Amino acid sequence: MNAAQQLDTDELLRRAGTGDLSARQHLLARYRCRLRQMVALRIDRRMAARIDPSDVVQEALADAARSLSDYLTDRPLPFYPWLRQFAWERLLQLHRHHLQAQRRSVVREQLRICDVADESEAILTERLVHSGSSPSARLVAAELRDRVHRALQALEPRDREVLVLRYLEQLTTKETAAVLGLSEAAVKTRHRRALERLRRRLDGRPDAGE
Repeated sequence: MNAAQQLDTDELLRRAGTGDLSARQHLLARYRCRLRQMVALRIDRRMAARIDPSDVVQEALADAARSLSDYLTDRPLPFYPWLRQFAWERLLQLHRHHLQAQRRSVVREQLRICDVADESEAILTERLVHSGSSPSARLVAAELRDRVHRALQALEPRDREVLVLRYLEQLTTKETAAVLGLSEAAVKTRHRRALERLRRRLDGRPDAGE
């Protein structure tokens, strides 16, 4: 989000706090596309054919609308991470229902929701790799993508999660801190260390603790 958009959000929050119904509607609607992208990235591929991310977002926005007055009173989080929580909760509910229907364990469900769909991981791999245009460069890039994919799979969930938030969901450091419940300094440290661990694995070097 650029500075102009943030100023607009701040102004909408101010107006919504005074009871402006139009401002409240605009606040919820302006992040619809961003929330849909998050849901599409996170949804289990086994559910994707039956569940439309737009429907998940619509329900999440309805939940947020019912809680918006409380949020405007004290603003415990930046607005988007607060809004994202409702889509995340809807995703959790869907995963629970899906896995219960197939008699899978809650433990497995909790692990899956922290991950991203295979297709989303492929996108993350692409964003971490710079592709060239020549045939030889494309071959090198393809080999590197395969190595990055394997390295990502080997990372601890907390390392992979911060990379997903920053590179796939494209959250700012402040937003990532709010989502993870960390300070901005801690997010920067975790992000840096996750990249360092990824580079070590790409170089064939184990982490210090391994």
